[in-house]
Amino acid sequence: MTGILFGKCVVVTGGAQGIGRECARVYIREGARVAIVDLSVEQGEQAAAALGPNAIFVHCDVSNSASVERAESTVIAEFGRVDALHNNAGVAMPSRPLHQTEEAEWDKLFQVNLKSVFWTTRHFYQDLRATHGPILNTASMVGLIGQANHAAYVATKGALISLTKAMALDYAADGIRVNAICPAGVWTPMLRQWAAGQENEADITSYLDRIHLLGICPEADVIADAAVFLLSNAARFITGCILPVSGGAELGYRL
Repeated sequence: MTGILFGKCVVVTGGAQGIGRECARVYIREGARVAIVDLSVEQGEQAAAALGPNAIFVHCDVSNSASVERAESTVIAEFGRVDALHNNAGVAMPSRPLHQTEEAEWDKLFQVNLKSVFWTTRHFYQDLRATHGPILNTASMVGLIGQANHAAYVATKGALISLTKAMALDYAADGIRVNAICPAGVWTPMLRQWAAGQENEADITSYLDRIHLLGICPEADVIADAAVFLLSNAARFITGCILPVSGGAELGYRL
């Protein structure tokens, strides 16, 4: 087996479905072994089985320090090393303005989308320092340009973008590159759930197709291909990059 990630051991949080699962598939295609770190046992086991012998599932609540610490120990026991960390786990709901958001909803979004990166960095830092392994954070275009009726989610992704830059500065001396990838619309189970909860699902689907200058709302493979590049040696002189993979969704007005 060959590929631009050949021989690498990659940890993907939230890797049981959506963007995380597609990234895991492409990492394996490019020669890596992948640890799918996820809260869902059923989906995680299914994903690892479907991806074959180079994938393992590690049950983990990324918002909990002890759970992440156990996951790190499991990955090291299985692989012996970590060559890259992809912080992909995230939740998006509720779809509400700030004054309608409950405190528990706000706290969950920040625990999963942002504090998880605090825990994974603390517990995988020494592993990544030993291999000069990169970190990739899945952010979002909404963290750069905003989104109506999604205040808490937008806040987490904006914070993650700033955190990515701070981490890049802090860890460059350790040979750890830190970048973020920013999708716009991507058809995942989470996005389909959100679309189904809107007043007119057909209008939402049409909207998601229209905002991407390069065509219809894409599947997760477009994100996975960019993620492979950022974790590979081809991106060895790139750090602190906030990479839109958005089909031009953020560019001006489209008639």
